Amino acid sequence: MPLQGEYEPSTSKWARDQAELYESSGGTKGTMLNGRPVIILTSIGATSGKLRKTALMRVEHEGDYAVIGSRGGSPKHPAWVFNLRANPHVELQDGPTKRDYSVREASGAERDEWWARAVEAYPPYANYQKKTERLIPVFVLEPLED
Repeated sequence: MPLQGEYEPSTSKWARDQAELYESSGGTKGTMLNGRPVIILTSIGATSGKLRKTALMRVEHEGDYAVIGSRGGSPKHPAWVFNLRANPHVELQDGPTKRDYSVREASGAERDEWWARAVEAYPPYANYQKKTERLIPVFVLEPLED
């Protein structure tokens, strides 16, 4: 069941513009960032309860996805990490395809496996982890039944 509620655009202009271009074009424009494919993640705000849209690097394997809470190696998690922890039902748009997913935070060997896929998909993640003392969270998204 698609997420419903009031949409609150990002306070970051580039993030807001990327998400809006991606969605308004039906997933045919705004699909690349730094030369790599991106997806649009729609989550429910942990505090506000409003819909939040975030462009993230595309990390996919056999129909499942991972989203990486890197924030460029900042010492703090991106806000959407808290959204996923509080509300583990999200929508993900990959090109023209939009589906509902359940979310769980990966740990141990599973995290390591998805982290390797993430670094392959977007090599700067490796440097982001070196820049911060926090373990960058990895969330696995599995499709919900239609």
